[in-house]
Amino acid sequence: MPDPLATIRTPRFWLVPILVPLVVFSALAALYLAGILNPTPNLRHFPVAVVNADSGPTGTQVVDALTKGLDPAQFDVRVLTEDEASDQLGRAQVYGVVRIPADFSSALQELGPAAAAPGRATRPVITVSTNPRAGELGASIAGLALAKAVNEVNTSIGQRLSAQVTQAKGGPLSGGEALALSAPIDLQVDDYEPLPNGTGNGLSAFYYALLLLLAGFTGSIIVSSLVDSMLGFVPSEMGPVYRFAEQINISRFRTLLLKWALMVVVALLTSAAYIGIATALGMPIPNGWTLWLYGVFTIAAVGITSTSLVAVLGSAGLLVNLFIFVMLGLPSNGATIPLEAAPTLFGWLAKFEPMHQVFLGARALLYFDGRADAGLSHALVMTAIGLVIGLSIGAVITRLYDRRGLRRIHDAEPDADVAVK
Repeated sequence: MPDPLATIRTPRFWLVPILVPLVVFSALAALYLAGILNPTPNLRHFPVAVVNADSGPTGTQVVDALTKGLDPAQFDVRVLTEDEASDQLGRAQVYGVVRIPADFSSALQELGPAAAAPGRATRPVITVSTNPRAGELGASIAGLALAKAVNEVNTSIGQRLSAQVTQAKGGPLSGGEALALSAPIDLQVDDYEPLPNGTGNGLSAFYYALLLLLAGFTGSIIVSSLVDSMLGFVPSEMGPVYRFAEQINISRFRTLLLKWALMVVVALLTSAAYIGIATALGMPIPNGWTLWLYGVFTIAAVGITSTSLVAVLGSAGLLVNLFIFVMLGLPSNGATIPLEAAPTLFGWLAKFEPMHQVFLGARALLYFDGRADAGLSHALVMTAIGLVIGLSIGAVITRLYDRRGLRRIHDAEPDADVAVK
């Protein structure tokens, strides 16, 4: 009779359960921390805009100074009209915009004489508007960078204007004149369409997307384990009771069809529960029915794909799902850290990683009034492609297993309840 403790004494028994989690969690730490620790040095082609409505020459000079002052390798500075800027802000295509008003040149010309005259001199205004709906951190980066660039322009214009006034005056400037002319531009920073209360400072879309993805991913694990247990393919344990149900003679493909159907039902109910809970907690939901349908589609797509991978790969499918939906998805989601401020790898992953696609759709519905061109259409197309891949892999491979006679069988007696003593 074999020694029951022989397996426990082997190095494999100890090494595998230790090394596999260690590798998984080390990869998770490396991927996630690499994406969040240093966003500013990773900036590349970060989209910002400049709108010049000034009818005089100084506005053009400011635009030229801004485009030259912002590193083109880090910033994509777009010179737009007001309508174009509003459109790109409304589609989350830029994180911030500098606006130069129509009277900028004339107001700057009037500042010199006004500074030397009694009374209060009015400085020309330049406004920096950030886009928190595109991402709170992205808006913060844009606000800081654009404000710094405008301040540098402000100093340069101040030196030039001070020299002109000094020459025209024929003598040194007074303290008040020097102070007024040293920084002649009044820089004002605001938010373009500020987010309402209840959005978690712009993070509600990310967390809602995370909930949708976890419902599909985790739901598939729960559905698969419960279905397999009730069909007699795996044991179920409840406290001290270990039970093998009577095994049902059903093919792998039909088992998978049952799991798919259950995931659709789970998606219908879970999406409704999410909206009810979010509403009760005060989260603004401007497109309730559309968000519900989007949630159903997303949860079902992720759940069906995840279930297919488990059906094809067995227990290894759980790890594969963890890598696809969580480990690679978290650092490449584009919500917590803008992709333009993340390492290049994560920008590449975001092209197909499910979490980024789910986030784009949730953000469009929650922050951009469900605009298709704000990421919703892209999210739907990419999610549909993922669903087709999941359906195809599951259907083709499980039917292939069935045709080759690779049945799921075990030797345990049916309906055997064993109490652990």
